[in-house]
Amino acid sequence: MNQKNIKPAVAIIGGGAAGFFTAVNAARLNSRLKVVIFEKSREVLSKVRVSGGGRCNVTHHCFDPERLSLHYPRGSKMLRWSFEQFQAKDTVDWFESRGVKLKAEDDGRMFPVTDSSDSVIDCLMEEARRYGVEIRTRTRIDTIEPLSIGGFRLHIQKGEPQIFDSVVVAAGGYNRMNAYDWLKDLGHTIAPPVPSLFTFNFREKVFSDLAGISVEHAEVHIEGTRYTEQGPVLITHWGLSGPAVLKLSAWAARELHDREYRYVVRVNWLSPMTEQQARETLQKLRGRNSKKLITKQDGFPFSARLWERFITLAGINTGKRWADLSNKEIHELLQQLVQARYDIQGKTTYKEEFVTCGGILLHEVNPDTLESKKIPGLYFVGEVLDIDGVTGGFNFQAAWTNGWLAANALAKLKT
Repeated sequence: MNQKNIKPAVAIIGGGAAGFFTAVNAARLNSRLKVVIFEKSREVLSKVRVSGGGRCNVTHHCFDPERLSLHYPRGSKMLRWSFEQFQAKDTVDWFESRGVKLKAEDDGRMFPVTDSSDSVIDCLMEEARRYGVEIRTRTRIDTIEPLSIGGFRLHIQKGEPQIFDSVVVAAGGYNRMNAYDWLKDLGHTIAPPVPSLFTFNFREKVFSDLAGISVEHAEVHIEGTRYTEQGPVLITHWGLSGPAVLKLSAWAARELHDREYRYVVRVNWLSPMTEQQARETLQKLRGRNSKKLITKQDGFPFSARLWERFITLAGINTGKRWADLSNKEIHELLQQLVQARYDIQGKTTYKEEFVTCGGILLHEVNPDTLESKKIPGLYFVGEVLDIDGVTGGFNFQAAWTNGWLAANALAKLKT
C-alpha cells in the first residue's frame, strides 16, 4: 500500500480535543502524511467550545508529572509516564507559541486570557489549515476492517469505503456499553462505561430554593466508603455540586453506579473547623449576642438565607434569641453545621461536559505510542480509553498528552 510517492494516509475518527491534537501534530511533524479527521456531528471541537462555560479550561497549573497524574481516578499509572513526555507545562508552551496565552486562576485551572474557547478552536483550526489536515464533518464510521495486507478499510455510513494505512480512534467516551460494539469486534476489551462527573441529587429537596449559594470550604464524605473531598460546594435546585462534589463523583464513580446512586453524604460546612471548634464558636456567639435573634451571627461564613436554613433544619424557631438557646439546640445546630447527613437519590450530569469512566482497557495499548497491542496501525486516544480525570482541566490535559504521543508515533510512518 505504501508505494513510492504515495503519502501514507491516516484516519482520525473523532474531531474532539484528542483527535484534533493528534491530527495537527502528526501532519506538522511529517509533511508526507495525508491526515483526515472524520467527525460524525456537524462540527469539530464541540466539547472544547462549551468547556468552562465557554471559556475552555485548557489544562491545570500543575507542572509536576507525578502530582499531575494523581488527579486521575483511572489511568494515573500510565499517565504518570506519559506526562514525562508531554505535560501541562508543554500544553501551555504549545498554545502560547501559537499566540494563545493562558492564565491560571486561584484554583489552578488554566484558561485563555481572552476567556473565550474560540481562541483555542481558532488556533487548532489554523494548524489544520496550515498543515493540510482534511476535516470531514457529518461523516460516521460504522466499522473498521483490518486488511490482511496491512492498513484498514473504513466503512462509512452513506458513503463508499476508504482505505487508510493507520487509524486513530478518538471517538470520545460512550454512555452505553453497546456503543463500543464496533471496537469490541476488533478484539478489544471494554471496561463498562459509567458517568464520572455528576452532581448529587437530594431525596428531599431541603435546599432547592437556595440554588446558586456556594460555600468556599466544605468537606463532603460518602458514608460507608473511603471517599472524602474538601473544597467549594455549590447548592443546586436538585442537590449539591461544585469542585468537592465533582471530584467525589469521579473517584467514586463505579461504586456509586453500583449503588444505583442511592447513598448518604455527610457534610462539614465549616471545614477545616472541627466539631469542637464549631461548638466553641457557637458558645461565644451565644454569649456576646445574647439579646440578638439567632438569625444574626458573625462567626460563620454563610449567607443569611443559608444560615437561617441550618437553624430551621435543626428544628429551632428562627424567632429565638441567642440567650434562649438550650444546650440541646446548640447540639442540633452543631450537627447541621459539621455533621449534616443527606440522603442522595440520583444524579445530574455536569453541564455539557459529559465524562465517563470506562472504555478500552489500558493494558491493551502501548503506553508510549497509544497503538493497539492487538492490531498494528490502530491507535486509541482520549476518553475512548479507560482514562478520566477530576474536574479542573485534567481531562483535556490527558487528551493533549495522548494526542502528542500518538502523533509522534504516526510521524514515523514510512513514506
